[in-house]
Amino acid sequence: MTSIRERMEQMSIGKSIRMERIVDRKSGRSVIVPMDHGVTLGPIRGLEDMQRAVNAVAEGGANAVLVHKGIVIAGHRGYGKDIGLIIHLSASTSLGPDPLNKVTVATVEEATRLGADAVSMHVNVGAENEADMLVELGETAMVCEEWGIPFLAMMYPRGEKVKNEHDVEVVKHVARIGAELGADVIKTNYTGDPETFKEVVQGCPVPVIIAGGPKANTDAEVLKMVEDAVASGAAGVSIGRNVFQHENPANMTIAISKVVHEGVPAEEAMEIVK
Repeated sequence: MTSIRERMEQMSIGKSIRMERIVDRKSGRSVIVPMDHGVTLGPIRGLEDMQRAVNAVAEGGANAVLVHKGIVIAGHRGYGKDIGLIIHLSASTSLGPDPLNKVTVATVEEATRLGADAVSMHVNVGAENEADMLVELGETAMVCEEWGIPFLAMMYPRGEKVKNEHDVEVVKHVARIGAELGADVIKTNYTGDPETFKEVVQGCPVPVIIAGGPKANTDAEVLKMVEDAVASGAAGVSIGRNVFQHENPANMTIAISKVVHEGVPAEEAMEIVK
């Protein structure tokens, strides 16, 4: 089980300084709100106005947002409160022949010039072009070392051989792949219960954060997942739709942050979003 603080001690100076910008100083964990859905799905609800969306989660205390380079270039990083910036390097669309086929659409150098604190890449392990994605993952990790920028790998088990994307055996396998190929932090599926997710964390030599997944039925469900994941050793969360599609994204961000950084029980945090 490796914390973000422990990982930072292993990093180069540049990586460590940048990682400080996307991690809570007291808890050593991170609350990230991914907003890269515009390429995959278009301007879905909650992301029609990116500046407003970023502002809301920044005010709620998120440590970082995750977006594609064009959002930064278009000037949508304007918000009242400072927040970390992670630029996503890979993409596919729901309109393409194979949405699981993620290709590289930006470089580490571009992200660095745009002021990114970290970069991320999405890999679907089990997809038909898994080999290509793994090559890009390994190469990107090497470039991140050269430029001193932290690398978050979104590792998902998806493909013909994967019967259950939340099965602990496949989740801990894909998490380990990301670490083996050089990622600093792994984002992957929550297995559904604390005991099995402990296996994922214990089997991965770098910090693991959980994905939020599709829009949940209730806020209580989301907050309980966050509470259980942190109790299992997760280094934080990366939750998108369950935050930016919430009727009050700022309050939902506050509630999640309370659970992640302060250890507030999910039931108590629910009072913030009621």
